[in-house]
Amino acid sequence: MREKLTIVKVGGKIVEEEATLFQLLDDFSSIEGYKLLVHGGGRSATKIAAALGVESRMVDGRRITDAGMLRVVAMVYAGLVNKSIVAGLQARGVNALGLTGADMNVIRSVKRPVEEIDYGFVGDVEEVDADLLAGLIRKGVVPVMAPLTHDKTGNLLNTNADTIAGETAKALAKRFDTTLVYCFEKKGVLYDENDENSVIPRIDRAGFQKYVADGIIQGGMIPKLINSFEALEAGVCEVIITSSSEIKSGIGTRIKR
Repeated sequence: MREKLTIVKVGGKIVEEEATLFQLLDDFSSIEGYKLLVHGGGRSATKIAAALGVESRMVDGRRITDAGMLRVVAMVYAGLVNKSIVAGLQARGVNALGLTGADMNVIRSVKRPVEEIDYGFVGDVEEVDADLLAGLIRKGVVPVMAPLTHDKTGNLLNTNADTIAGETAKALAKRFDTTLVYCFEKKGVLYDENDENSVIPRIDRAGFQKYVADGIIQGGMIPKLINSFEALEAGVCEVIITSSSEIKSGIGTRIKR
């Protein structure tokens, strides 16, 4: 039997507010076995950019990352947010190591090509060094991944945290029995967005297509679920979508092949 690994992705809102951050750190620390954390931090980046006079531009919820914004997200994601999480985990006895994709060449990306929109310094993941990560994990290190990668020519690239979590899970699924947990503000994928308790317990591909056609699943949840199915097809054992406060309870939406 292979060793178990839990990869948890948390959105920026959860790690940017003290109360939810502390609860997350407590719950994540209590996960048994090997684990890895991927985090966002977009709201902090927007706030600090404004304080520095750097304009934040978004298209369909995606950040345009010009040279000025790249400096901001590098400071915020790899610095303030990442190291706050690492320090909090160390305080809870978890030997965490903060990483961007550039550190030890752990995640290499390519700059997103310009089509209808020029997203600037945004990366699409090409390769995850699973051997390096697996080696760290087996030595008792808990990687904490910031949403930044690099192109191996000296450029940092702002990279979607959901994608980093999914691609990392795919790579490590060849070495561990891997569970991927996407955490956000809701308890799972909801039948009714106005009813916090209307969690859909399980979704397979056929159900996903029906829910999208019926308008039950929409917006940013669609790419999150597409990432989930791709992860399962690549060998990830299970994908769960839940809230950060329900990591231990088992409440949430389980994605099935």
